[in-house]
Amino acid sequence: MTMSLSSAARSDLLVRGYSRRSFGRIATLLAAGATVQAMTRSAKAAILPSGINFAGMTRLGSNECWTGPFPEAARAGAAAVFESNRYDPTGHMRDDLVRTAADVEQVPQTHIMPWCGSSDPLARAIVTFCSPERGLVTADPSYEAGWVASEWLKLPLAKVPLSAKNHYRTDVRAMLAADPNAGVYYICSPNNPTGTLTPLRDIAWLVEHKPAGSVVLVDEAYIHFSNAPSAVELVRQNKDVIVLRTFSKMFAMAGMRLGLTFARPDLHERMMRYDGRNETQMLPVPAMACGTMSLTMKSAIDARREEMIAARTMTFRHLRARGIHFIPSDANMFVIDWKKPAAPIKDAFLKQNIVIGRSWPIWPNASRISVGSMDEMKTFCTVLDRVTG
Repeated sequence: MTMSLSSAARSDLLVRGYSRRSFGRIATLLAAGATVQAMTRSAKAAILPSGINFAGMTRLGSNECWTGPFPEAARAGAAAVFESNRYDPTGHMRDDLVRTAADVEQVPQTHIMPWCGSSDPLARAIVTFCSPERGLVTADPSYEAGWVASEWLKLPLAKVPLSAKNHYRTDVRAMLAADPNAGVYYICSPNNPTGTLTPLRDIAWLVEHKPAGSVVLVDEAYIHFSNAPSAVELVRQNKDVIVLRTFSKMFAMAGMRLGLTFARPDLHERMMRYDGRNETQMLPVPAMACGTMSLTMKSAIDARREEMIAARTMTFRHLRARGIHFIPSDANMFVIDWKKPAAPIKDAFLKQNIVIGRSWPIWPNASRISVGSMDEMKTFCTVLDRVTG
């Protein structure tokens, strides 16, 4: 699937140093995030190898929520299925989603854009604010979709290793030093795969010291699993910040594809010049109904967070007792350092009907483990003892 770029978009890209040969790659990348999703299938395949029936397995590899959407929200989504012959049955579903998010986050409705997930706006922000002269800077390891987009577009890419001395947090000063003229500084907080937070004060420092014309792109896919303050605070201050949110994690809607971005209207407008209107208007009706209801369910969000923390705490206690090194986390995943190649250990877990997460190239001896239910994590601990002896 490809799309055509408008003449205004083509002119903008030429001014910013893209070649005409890049237009096709950009159009393909922005076809509903198709290229990013296709090119990250290899990472997903590392979690869920083909040819295996995963029914009945304990799945701790994809950072999915261990349970379904909140029941009340799920009922709203189920009811909407019967109205899904219309793109927007009431004519106001999208507006209701935006208005609800604005009320919850205390942000003007003009600063919110809904999407089918977060892959599209992530890629779109890189196209919009990066160029052949102004690249992307991220932590390493971190979520790889930005790497995929920058490599696909042949943009400069700087990866700044996480440091044990920095508690495996994203080092914003090292990011700025790695490329003082970047177009996008991408921060995933809590970070994927480590679950470590980047303090809001650090993000604010980067926003104040970054080069003019660039943006700080903050991916808060896992923020609801943490009690940390959100970078949406910087959006309220009209800073050069774009915050990504997804309903795939805390709200357990990974298969429903819904997300939001928070940013100043002019930043969103720049992202829209590459034919983004349809991606923010034609949203799945059941997902909008389920997502809108989910945003309002503070007590259920708090309870689910505490349930996850209890299962994670129990697991960490077990790992400490066994002397197994791991990185403490503020999200529904964490990293174990096996001190030896992780691939055989992953295979050993699979033979015991447990799917654990993948490794990142910079840490081949480590695995990402998603936090499941208490029962699932107890099963994980039992099998861990068996696998590691």
